[in-house]
Amino acid sequence: MKKISNAGKKAGFLAALLLAGTLAGCGSKTAGGNSSASSTEVTLNEVAHSIFYAPMYVAIEEGFFEEEGIELTLVTGFGADKTMTAVLTDEADIGFMGSESTIYTYAGGTKDYVVNFAQLTQRAGNFLVSRTPIDNFSWDMIKGTTVLGGRAGGMPSHNVTWEHIREIYDWTG
Repeated sequence: MKKISNAGKKAGFLAALLLAGTLAGCGSKTAGGNSSASSTEVTLNEVAHSIFYAPMYVAIEEGFFEEEGIELTLVTGFGADKTMTAVLTDEADIGFMGSESTIYTYAGGTKDYVVNFAQLTQRAGNFLVSRTPIDNFSWDMIKGTTVLGGRAGGMPSHNVTWEHIREIYDWTG
């Protein structure tokens, strides 16, 4: 029997927690069904597809939102700036993104700014990927290699996460 790592347990717990939160928000006010005969249209703009949103994707595919009278349209913004623009221009009702766009728009004088719900995922959505399979990966394997830290222009700066990894493993490059 394969042993599940602590990281795997944490990821599983996080997925279950996200699913529970997603479903809790879809509760009905009347027993046994929708709170009204008509459905509510909601457009959700996510900054990018993320494994952290897997419970939501499952809920969409399994029809949980429809069962609760929510007609959900999922759009990918491909950047927090685009997701924020969609929310501010009423192209989207909800935006999944980091708080930096809210801070920028508030600091810029936007009167009708958005409200953030903090720490929905508890972790940054960063993953180290390779073009080829690697058995028994070790962080030491990437010493001296070129690693792209993220999307240029992305927030936080694409090197921030990479700098944190270097600090953790005490690398100089």
